[in-house]
Amino acid sequence: MASTSSHEPQARHQTKKATASGWIGSALEYYDFFIYATAASLIFPQIFFPNTDPKVAIIASLATYGVGYIARPIGAFVLGHWGDTHGRKMVLIVCMFLMGFSTIAVGLLPTYAQVGLWAPALLVVLRLIQGFAVAGEISGASSMILEHAPFGRRGFFASFTLQGVQAGQIMAAAVFLPLAHYMDKDAFNSWGWRIPFLLSFVVIIAGYIIRKEVDETPAFTEEGAHGEVPKAPVIQAVTESWRDMIRVMLCSLMNVIPVVATIFGAAYAVQPGYGIGFEKDVYLWIPVMGNILAVIVIPFVGNLSDKIGRRIPIIVGALLAGLLSFGYLYAISIHNVTLAIVFSLLMWGVVYQGYNAVFPSFYPEMFPTRTRVSGMAISQNLGTAVSALLPALFVAVAPPGATNIPVTIGCITLAICAVAAIAAWTARETYRVHMNDLGNPNAIPVPKDEYDRLREQAIAGGKA
Repeated sequence: MASTSSHEPQARHQTKKATASGWIGSALEYYDFFIYATAASLIFPQIFFPNTDPKVAIIASLATYGVGYIARPIGAFVLGHWGDTHGRKMVLIVCMFLMGFSTIAVGLLPTYAQVGLWAPALLVVLRLIQGFAVAGEISGASSMILEHAPFGRRGFFASFTLQGVQAGQIMAAAVFLPLAHYMDKDAFNSWGWRIPFLLSFVVIIAGYIIRKEVDETPAFTEEGAHGEVPKAPVIQAVTESWRDMIRVMLCSLMNVIPVVATIFGAAYAVQPGYGIGFEKDVYLWIPVMGNILAVIVIPFVGNLSDKIGRRIPIIVGALLAGLLSFGYLYAISIHNVTLAIVFSLLMWGVVYQGYNAVFPSFYPEMFPTRTRVSGMAISQNLGTAVSALLPALFVAVAPPGATNIPVTIGCITLAICAVAAIAAWTARETYRVHMNDLGNPNAIPVPKDEYDRLREQAIAGGKA
């Protein structure tokens, strides 16, 4: 068997710096993305759409949230190509500038009362730009960290990509909390909601300073030195790895859990048409607490995936999260805030992290270096584009006044989670496959004893 050195890139690794860059960049960029999600549930139905029919306003607002995900596959094709031909570092900087400027523009938009239908039209355009920009973030950041990580520690370090995403969601909800709680309601609906969007100016500056300090990854650098950077990585990814791209698409339907927890759950709990009557500022604590718990849990699950593999945490997390959705929605339906918080923490903050913490290593490990960003970005964003249309679908099949909403939405959620679990089960295990062998279906994993020895070396110091 060839030596370990022949299967691992030999250029200088910047594991900790790359991980910090991925974490902070993802946190900042997803702060931008999720302040929109929060506003779409809590504010936009009243200020950007006709208020003659609350149901229509809710559906329209949540549909604009989904529009951002429709743009993501387009962004994935463009930004995935860029990441595989020009490098991981460059694509991450481009993503951040696009996201930051489009988010600032949302904060400057006139309302429906001021300009009529131009307001929702401009909102849709800016959401499309946001969706395009964010399409390259997770795949680029995950690839950046994974390719800088030492063998045996890829799952742990790559999980910080999603820890950053959860931290961004905490910031998104946390910025709204004091505004919603302390501001006069009319002032908040008039101009207070704009403050989180305008703060994205800070995101652009801070993110650029951080990301420009990281070197390109050793794996990508070696590909370029060997003349193996493809001219059409998208075509190559589809030709060589279409089975794994389908698996990633189906696994990415797990996005249904945060949709249920934060988007449909928020609309169900606080919008007047449903009659539940949760206070907006109280309900905003649910995603904050869930994400705080997720930030704690994620590195432990990522580390676990380096010990037992990627598939088991994903399968268990998918099925249990789907089952817990019934309890979460039931708690909302009986107006029990405490029970809703408990189920949210279990479903989203703990169990869902079996998937969420592992996919940043599981997905890119399916693809070779030359098509890694394209393969992951396109397939993941196609899957999340489908799941992001679910809020509007949920409201359509379970509108205000409908009976048995928890059972209806819970059954759909569990079925989607089961599809994701089956897709993960059919994938090959990759955690013991060397970097230069990833994407090769015939690659031979390192024997467990040897792998454990190398992993312990990495933990003790090694390349990290």
